[in-house]
Amino acid sequence: MATSQPPLSTERLQLLPAESAWARAVLDYQLRNREHFAPWEPTPGGMYYSEFFWSMRMRQREEDWREGRGATFLLMRDKEPGRVIGMITISNIVRGVFQACHLGYGLDKDCEGQGLMREALEAVVQFAFTNLRLHRVQANYQPHNVRSAGLLKRLGFQIEGQARDYLFLNGAWRDHVLTSRCNPDYDARPLQA
Repeated sequence: MATSQPPLSTERLQLLPAESAWARAVLDYQLRNREHFAPWEPTPGGMYYSEFFWSMRMRQREEDWREGRGATFLLMRDKEPGRVIGMITISNIVRGVFQACHLGYGLDKDCEGQGLMREALEAVVQFAFTNLRLHRVQANYQPHNVRSAGLLKRLGFQIEGQARDYLFLNGAWRDHVLTSRCNPDYDARPLQA
């Protein structure tokens, strides 16, 4: 894997690798969206809303990239460089016979309904298939999250089932709908060697 995670760009967005230098911008994004993200996230600890926390989290994401475990992108509009409006994370990369990862994402409440996350996710899924050479990208959502359900469907993710009490979020165990999208062009020949 490359030593540094490459940036991506779309028609309207820059998707920059997570780096500790962006800690203040990520903190600002989290503070702006505190209530917006509450139903979908774990209950934050005392340090969560601090620049120190996000500096450490960004360093951890850099390490995830270096060790081949994941990739995190910070979304910024071309017209607002330096202002984080979203995050996309590829995590839990598993190689061997699985060749898969999990996909997570969040978008600023003021940017919803503009097709920005779809635009960004299309680029990141393509990155997972092409650059990371993964066969499968998995993304899960809570059953009442209509926005995520529609977005993943439009992106070609298929529902595979439902997991009861899947994650402990916002103070309780939450069911999740399990989806995935497979790379139709995946070359499995190296797996047979």
